[in-house]
Amino acid sequence: MYNVAIVGATGNVGRKFLDILEKRNFPIKNLYLFASKKSAGSKLKFKNKEILVEETKRDNIINKKIDLALFSAGATISLKFAKIFVSIGSTVVDNSSAYRMDKNVPLVVPEVNPEDIKWHKGIIANPNCSTIQAVLPLKVLEDNYGIKRIIYSTYQAVSGAGMDGIKDLENGLMGLPPQKFPYEIAGNCIPQIDIFLDNGYTKEEMKMIDETKKILHKPELKITSTCVRVPVLKCHSESINIELKKAFEINDIFQLFKNTKGIKVFDNINELKYPTPLMVSEKDDVYIGRIRRDFSIENGLNLWVVADNIRKGAALNAVQIAELLIRSDK
Repeated sequence: MYNVAIVGATGNVGRKFLDILEKRNFPIKNLYLFASKKSAGSKLKFKNKEILVEETKRDNIINKKIDLALFSAGATISLKFAKIFVSIGSTVVDNSSAYRMDKNVPLVVPEVNPEDIKWHKGIIANPNCSTIQAVLPLKVLEDNYGIKRIIYSTYQAVSGAGMDGIKDLENGLMGLPPQKFPYEIAGNCIPQIDIFLDNGYTKEEMKMIDETKKILHKPELKITSTCVRVPVLKCHSESINIELKKAFEINDIFQLFKNTKGIKVFDNINELKYPTPLMVSEKDDVYIGRIRRDFSIENGLNLWVVADNIRKGAALNAVQIAELLIRSDK
């Protein structure tokens, strides 16, 4: 049994941590919940018990024995508090961008690179939600055919921007001006997620590029990305165009994906079967459809990939990392 802490417990992902830990019957001895000063003093339910939410501050952390800390409170909080947890013997699984590209911190998707947790030094990073769902099929393709180039085009839900993003969509539907996004999102698409960098890409686009290379251990991989915010509440969709190094048969691609843990193939154009955000909401798997050859290049492949960004894209992936950790203890 393990003493577990959740930092950012009252947020969307923090609450999803609680739901998933309970449903997967994670072996918890004591559960500690941390959030902002504003949320401190409130209570959240876990296994029919009400647990007090404490303020995330050093004095509330160092007097506890915590084996595992799941973070989802943003990069600033992770940078300030993750190493405090490590100093008292905790292993931190961090859902923010704070440590993802740190060369001393493994960036893990359990179905893709579980072996990387072996070299952690107290902190393991959870990848960006849009990266997580992409690398599951990409890993299969890399292992069997080799990948020459990837083109990402994403259609990302407003919940990826937190509660403020959700409020912008809700308010926009009532004709109110945006507070989070640069333009109104209701009835609109915004080709900007996060800030623009000097190279013309957004931070989100570079996250997908850099994180994919790190997770697949392919720093030389050629990748480009365009990330778009769409008026969908939850679940990210992605069109992924891949140029493979070897020739392939489409039927073999279907079979490989069907035999891959964490992937659900939903693809039958004769019956109009392909994944959509509403269909995939609250599902654990990454759904793949519209699997077809790209005839414009040799060994080209197109995929449509949809996953729940709050569930698999954040909370579930972190809990799966935690499950890997406790299995490695045995």
